[in-house]
Amino acid sequence: MRKPKVLVIAEAANPEWVSVPLIGWSLSQALGGVADVHLVTQIRNREAILRAGLREGVDFTAIDSEAVARPMWKLAEALRMGEGRGWTMISAISTLIYPHFERLVWRVFGPAIRAGEYDLVHRITPLSPTTPSRLATWCRRAGVPFVLGPLNGGVPWPPGFDGARRQEREWLSYVRGLYKALPGRNRTLRDASAIIVASRHTESEIPARFAAKCHYIPENAIDPARFSLQSSPGEGPLRACFIGRMVPYKGPDMLIEAAAPLLRDGRMVLDMIGDGPLLPGLREQAQALGVEGAVHFHGWLAHSEVQNVAARSALFAFPSIREFGGGAVLEAMALGLAPLIVDYAGPGELVGEGLGYKLPLGDRAAIIARFTEMLEQLEQDREGLAATGQRARAHVLEHFTWPAKAQQIAAIYAQVSRTPAS
Repeated sequence: MRKPKVLVIAEAANPEWVSVPLIGWSLSQALGGVADVHLVTQIRNREAILRAGLREGVDFTAIDSEAVARPMWKLAEALRMGEGRGWTMISAISTLIYPHFERLVWRVFGPAIRAGEYDLVHRITPLSPTTPSRLATWCRRAGVPFVLGPLNGGVPWPPGFDGARRQEREWLSYVRGLYKALPGRNRTLRDASAIIVASRHTESEIPARFAAKCHYIPENAIDPARFSLQSSPGEGPLRACFIGRMVPYKGPDMLIEAAAPLLRDGRMVLDMIGDGPLLPGLREQAQALGVEGAVHFHGWLAHSEVQNVAARSALFAFPSIREFGGGAVLEAMALGLAPLIVDYAGPGELVGEGLGYKLPLGDRAAIIARFTEMLEQLEQDREGLAATGQRARAHVLEHFTWPAKAQQIAAIYAQVSRTPAS
């Protein structure tokens, strides 16, 4: 059977960046194994995609929407009030920018879609469920199935962390639920042939009348070539690492405080990988707690270099209280590190039974106390910790590679090719 010809829309798709752009790039390329894919992306990604070896006009098309995007992104940077903050504001501005991009996409590809030259159209990014798509309606009118997703975002801030919410400048998060009233949202869900939801929270926000179209597939996966090393902590103190932006909701300060008794006693070493506004304060915290010699701050590292540091650890300690996807958790598991996480949202969905250690969500004091207790236990059970890490690695390599995810989506393509949107 011939592969379906799929027009993949990934406004953010960049092999040299991380987070959403890397998801857009990685998934679009993996889909090339199950479909005849042409990637459509925004022009800011063009040079990186050319460096990756794709042929412009043959493998991908870059849409120049900068006339609208550039000034709006400048506005977004001003409104977010600080680098790395105000992500709900960024999402809101992106929702305002995106329709122009889709209009340009339809101007270029609409005639081919109407002529039946593509079997499917699949919008991968934006991931945000707040961003509607007119392409869904235009494709339905043309009789071409439209696949939407993965969609993820909007996990509620847990009780007791309103201070972190304000530090993150998340003012718009208080009224985020208003997006459900936008007319474009229901139209998009109505006209999509399939909706890929990347979290149970996002799935719960889809109206019941569209539930039959939903397919649960977490958006993150790993590239085994990027994470080819295996955990090798060696003898000596328990070695753990943290990977992520140094921001309040990810809890790096909670981790240092929780680990302080073991760090002071020489029973543990902690590698902190990442940068962000909390980093100077974290250095001061380590010094004040008398653990600066046991905490190594690596700052920002290129994605290709992260595994070189992380693989020295046996444990990935990550007390984040508001993760949508949890890509860092999968990456650590792929290296054979056992994850220690808060059981809330993305990480809690990724770490199954026997694959890591999930602690109940609570307030700051409760999380710190639970992490301290578990670190004490794991320091005494290195053999069990290593076995958990190996199970985690095997699970990720079987179920959470990009080719495995592409196979899951191929099954959706086959389904919607036979079943029209309803």
